[in-house]
Amino acid sequence: MQTTKQMGKSILLSLAFFSVLAANAQTADEIVSKNLEAMGGKDKIGQIKSLYTEGTMQMMGNDNPTATTILNGKGIRMDAEFNGQKIVQVITDNGGWMINPMMGGGTPQPMPEEMYKASKEQLYVGGPFYNYAAHGTKIELLGKDAGLYKLKVTTSDGNDATYYIDPTTYYITKVEKKGQMQGQDMEITISLSDYQKTDNGFMIPHTVLTDMGGGFQMTANVKKVVVNKEVDPKIFEMPKN
Repeated sequence: MQTTKQMGKSILLSLAFFSVLAANAQTADEIVSKNLEAMGGKDKIGQIKSLYTEGTMQMMGNDNPTATTILNGKGIRMDAEFNGQKIVQVITDNGGWMINPMMGGGTPQPMPEEMYKASKEQLYVGGPFYNYAAHGTKIELLGKDAGLYKLKVTTSDGNDATYYIDPTTYYITKVEKKGQMQGQDMEITISLSDYQKTDNGFMIPHTVLTDMGGGFQMTANVKKVVVNKEVDPKIFEMPKN
């Protein structure tokens, strides 16, 4: 049987353990709060109903035109062109579809469930930190790496990603997550830079470099941004073959 002294130590250790957990949770929330403030503030983010961007995607030495439309929480559509071929990827709040000749799909095809689950957080203009608890997302502080805060973000579907936050600007500078390419598991690294302010004060990165396991890279450059553009929800509907 435990002595009174031993029981006292156990209680103190338990309290210390839960205190550490509470401190980490508060610190993670503080970093999230500062990131949202740096991005323009929760009020400005909450006023964004849609976000439309145009730009280019550099792949295999070519610049390819791209356009992305987000209807906040409802749908995101990404259109691109590569070597004269049209590429479309659509994610909605109840599923997704795509046209990708590079993957053998020249006609609209339903998006695989795992791909959809790994991508649907893109539906929200404010990113994974905005109202994250309401979306069933969990955020954990993992400490620092090379001077950057590391936050582990776990969605309600159980998908994990690690976000790196600059402690000076509180912008997201890098995201690491797992993915697949041609049936092969790989580590995906997304580097974000050149943050610029939109007309309503919301900040978005204008350069996004995606590294697919070190074997394939593509760089997206934003050239035009329109906040709260009228969006016809029909653009998210999958055409019938």
